[in-house]
This record gives sequence, structure tokens and C-alpha cells, in this order.
Amino acid sequence: MNKQNLTTLVGAAAALAIITLAGLFAVTHGVAADKPTWQAVSAQAGVGKNIRIEVKLVGIDPPPPAADITVTRTRIDMGPDGMETMAAPLKPLPTTTPGVLAFETELVMAGRWAFAITATVKGRTEPVSGTVVFTATEKKSEAMPPEKREILYYRNPMGLADISKTPKKDSMGMDYIPVYRDEVQGPQGVLRLGPEKIQRSGVRTAPAQRQVLSRTVRGTGTVVPDETRLSVVTAKFSGFVEELYVPATGERVKQGQPLMRVWIESPEILQKQADLTAALAPGAARNGIDIDSVERNLRFFGFDAEAIDTVRKARRPLRDVTFKVQRSGTVLDKPAMVGMRFGSGDVLFRMADLSQVWVNAQIAERDLAAVKVGQKASVTLQAYPDQSFAGRVGLIYPELNVATRTIPVRIVLPNPDGRLLSGLYADVAIDAHAADGAVVVIPESAIIDSGTRKVAFVAKNEGRFEPRDLVLGARGNGVVEIRSGIAENESVVTSGNFLIDAESNLKAALTAFTSGQAGQ
Repeated sequence: MNKQNLTTLVGAAAALAIITLAGLFAVTHGVAADKPTWQAVSAQAGVGKNIRIEVKLVGIDPPPPAADITVTRTRIDMGPDGMETMAAPLKPLPTTTPGVLAFETELVMAGRWAFAITATVKGRTEPVSGTVVFTATEKKSEAMPPEKREILYYRNPMGLADISKTPKKDSMGMDYIPVYRDEVQGPQGVLRLGPEKIQRSGVRTAPAQRQVLSRTVRGTGTVVPDETRLSVVTAKFSGFVEELYVPATGERVKQGQPLMRVWIESPEILQKQADLTAALAPGAARNGIDIDSVERNLRFFGFDAEAIDTVRKARRPLRDVTFKVQRSGTVLDKPAMVGMRFGSGDVLFRMADLSQVWVNAQIAERDLAAVKVGQKASVTLQAYPDQSFAGRVGLIYPELNVATRTIPVRIVLPNPDGRLLSGLYADVAIDAHAADGAVVVIPESAIIDSGTRKVAFVAKNEGRFEPRDLVLGARGNGVVEIRSGIAENESVVTSGNFLIDAESNLKAALTAFTSGQAGQ
């Protein structure tokens, strides 16, 4: 080897030594030789709420404090099992271990969950991203230890009618769930759940109670005048309107107030007045003329005491007479006009006493049995949305509206200040007793109605739930009468009952499936 080659070899060795020392120096001072990434502190996790997961940053030595790590993006879902849309919430948790981050999540299902995270580290220009897979398994906390419980079979984790006598995984790598003998014991449909599953399913219960069942029957309607307080002014003879003392509709009038003055055209009325003057002549009594009978005849044709007294004093027939208001109220219609000729029986005024009005409301056919005459009713008008008016049921009309399947109900309302105007739209709420006396009731949310059966789940001890067929009665204010199926003080499931029903049906299906396999 010549001197030049030796010099070259020595130079290369020196350069390699420098590079190696530089690499060791870089690692010692926190610069990773490889790209940093994330790893799970523990890849196993439980199923349920408030599940803690932890990840650690590897590839940086020494690990940076948690305060030097800023998380910019996180997500956890079941992507490894082909269900990317099944995501879970994440909540950061405090931690003191360098390089370790902790989060709280809710894993609703056993299987593999992919946790994606991106964070920036103080002193580094590039963010650190990575995906960590956690395997969630369902914990068992029944009264009997798992090693002492007999496993009958393993069922498909996705609820399919597929069982196995030995542990196995499905096509997505999810473990089959063991089914224990104590879970399937008892009457058909009875289900036993562990505390974790009960909490995760959001199961809530309420006791069956005995109470007086009331309900509110609602309907809509309009304000109309009280028909018993309507009146008309008409004439029993022909004549002409000479003067109107109430010239317009809408005016309020009082009893005894002058209404109009008319000119008498009818010869018959003039003759009846002449009969009165003749009865007042000396010797009329001896001729068999009865003054009381003559005056009564004039009153029948609309002459009041004042008009008759005027005839008496004048001793001659009157050619005009004044009509007066017979009942206080409001003028609704006024066909009469000055100079108009009218005949016997023509309506000249139409009036109503509006100190009391009706609301003709329409209620649904299904609510008819709950409504009775005399029940209290609350009426709200769009004209006065912040105020309700108290009334009572005055009449249930005897005919159903076939087109709308509703029944008209009359609500009687006092109207002393005249604010309730005819034609106003009204919302009506009738306080109705749905049942006679106290009955056993449960919340409506506890009932599962399949169309052919009505079922509720009764909560027993040790996490057992028993389905009961029900015979229902009246409903009202969010509860329903139970005529048979549930006794007073028994607890029924009011929330999460559809999940329990699904589990119960799955259990029944698997029992039938396994029985069929045993018979083959």
C-alpha cells in the first residue's frame, strides 16, 4: 500500500468517526435519529363511559414535559373494524408523566378503536402525527366471579344469529361475547344485565303509582255570540221609519233607550187606537167595552205604557210611535234606514248581549269520552296570547263532523268588559278526568307498542328485567292507566327500554337457535 492510499484510508476513518460522534451528540441533546411517533401506554381499554386512554411520545430522548406538547387534532373511531363513522368523544385529562398524554372517552362497543393524534412539540418545527389502536373489551362484574360461572356458548358481537361453543372472532376481528347460564335462566324474555351495561344503556326506572288520572283535552274554535242572548226588533204592522236614534251597527244600547220613531201606515193599528179612545168615553162600560182588553191588544202590537198613556191623554189615535230597546246589548245588524217602508214582520234591528259569549271548539273523536258538561276549560286567544280566560263546558253537540272526525263542544265564557269579540280564534284546554277514582299508572315512555302487543319491562333485583304484557286504560298528562300486567309500586323501565327489548329478543332468538341446533 503506497503512502497516498494510506492517507486516503486514514482520512475516511476519521470522517466516519466524526459522523458517529455527531450522531451520538445529536441523540444526547434531544434530536431523534428516527422520526418521533405515538404509542399506547396500554393497548387494552374497557367498554363504557369515562374510559381513560393514554399515549406516549417515543423517539425523543429525554421525553418532553406534557406542558411542552400542544395537541392540534384528535379523533377516535372504529375504523380498524370497518366502522369509521362510529366515532367517540374525547376529553383531555391532566398528566404529570413526561411524554404521556391522557384522554377520557366513551367506548360504546367492544372492538378495535383507532386513536389519531397530531401535536406540536416545543423546539421542533414539524408536528408529530400518529395512529394508535386500542382494543376495547367488555368487563363483567356480576355477583358471581367469572371463573365460577358456566359459559353456555359465545354469541356474535354484532347481534347476528351465530353462536360458537368455543371462543372465536368474527370477520372484523371482534371477539365473540360469552353467554352464561345464569343470564338465560328464568322465564322466557327475562334478561340479566351487568351494572356497566345498565349504565351504558342509560336505563332509568320509575315506580307504578296509584293516583287520580287527569288529562287535558285540547281543541280549537272561534268566539260566537251566546244564542240565548240574541234579539231582533221587528214591527207587527206596516209603516215608515221617520227617525233613527241608534244610527249605526256596533253601538251598545241599554234597556229602555229610544231606538227609532216610525210612522204608522196600518189602518188596523189606527182602529185599535180608536177603540181605546172609545172605551174611554162616558158610558163605554155600560156598552160592554173592556178598557183592559183594548190596552192589552195595543201592547201586543208594540205599544208600551208610555205610548198608551199618550193615546189616553190625546183622546185620539197616534200617527207615529217610538220603539225602545227591550234588552241591553250591542247592535249587530241594522237594516232600518230613515224613510224606509217596512212591513209586518220585517227585521229592523238585530242585537246581542255580549256580556257572555260562547267558544265553539272542535275536539278529536278519541277525546269524546273524557269530556263532560260542567268541566272547567281554559281559553287562550291569539288576540291576547299572554292571558287565559276561564270558562266551562256548556254543551257537547250531538253530531260528529265526518270530514274532520271532530265533535263541536260549547265553552261558555263570561265577557264583562266586552274584549272577547265574535270571530276571534281560540285555543281551548279542557280539564278532564280520564278515569274515575285513583288507578295504577306508569309513564307512557315505559310502554313498547308493537302494534299487536303492549309491553313494559319490570326491573327486578340483580339486574334482571322481566317483560310484562299490559292491558291499558285511559291516558293523561304523560301517564297511562294499567288495568292488568303491573302492580302498584313495581319499578318499570322508562328509559333505555328499547335497548333492553332488543337484548331480550336477541336472547329469545339465540335460545331458539341453540335449541334447534341441539335437536339436530
